[in-house]
Amino acid sequence: MIEIPIALLSFIFAKINKFLIGNLYTIYLSLNQKKSKQWRVIDNELVSSNLNLGVLMTKAPRWNTHAIIGTLGPFSVNNSLTIDLKSANNSCQSWIAIFYNFPKYETITTIESNQVNSQDDWHSIKLKKGKYSIGLRYYNYDQKLVLPAIKVDGENFTSTLEIPSNSNNFYNYLINRKNFYFLFLHYYIYTIFKYRKYLPESFIKNEFLPVGATDTKFYYDCLEKGELLKINVDEFTLKNYDIYVTIYDRCSLPVSWFQMTKLEEKSTPLTNKGYYLIRVRRNENLENKFADLNINLQQFSNY
Repeated sequence: MIEIPIALLSFIFAKINKFLIGNLYTIYLSLNQKKSKQWRVIDNELVSSNLNLGVLMTKAPRWNTHAIIGTLGPFSVNNSLTIDLKSANNSCQSWIAIFYNFPKYETITTIESNQVNSQDDWHSIKLKKGKYSIGLRYYNYDQKLVLPAIKVDGENFTSTLEIPSNSNNFYNYLINRKNFYFLFLHYYIYTIFKYRKYLPESFIKNEFLPVGATDTKFYYDCLEKGELLKINVDEFTLKNYDIYVTIYDRCSLPVSWFQMTKLEEKSTPLTNKGYYLIRVRRNENLENKFADLNINLQQFSNY
């Protein structure tokens, strides 16, 4: 039963790191006005830095291997914000922009591609006076990727930014960056899954799930060494939902990922203990909130 004491130490270690690194990063963004006005993309260049990787492993460790991700801010808003729809719509099949208050990073509102008129060039939202940041995700993206221009209170805040289509290539070798620090930082996650029935589900959700993804339904659990995940859906679900699967090792680094394209898919067996996260997003023609979603998950050993 040595795993439980180690997991408790890991939990405390993770909270201390998240507090320290999170506050230092908040101070950095507050002081660096130039950076706050530029789109920052999680890409090959950003992740090549050990310092940046350490920040991401504490602030956003559930890597979204299926989306191009950009962040912007913090910036002050008095009344409204306007986003360039044309750039976003021309770059991917679906996207979501999540607006957080700063520095608490609470989700305030979202703009989704299936909620706006695709014929419009711009879309505006009203915001209370305060400081905000944006998290932008492009799904099923194209070869030409352009992050949108943003206007704040009617004034140009940042212009469009074209980024390479291979910006997510770093996922192919990210697992090679694993180390003892990342293992101890996330060691407890597998353990709370293992003893899930004894813990509040709200606790599991708070510790594991990404923040702010209001457009997404999640499925998640641990996987044993040699275990694989089989996913079955019906034709309606496959047609009307985008289902993204990512398998992580115990360090929370992705080892494999795929999007459902058939009624049945299987993950590759894990060589060590880990966990999975399935992101399910409604496509643009579906109005309901996952009421008709039909998905069946089975875990079994390959040995």
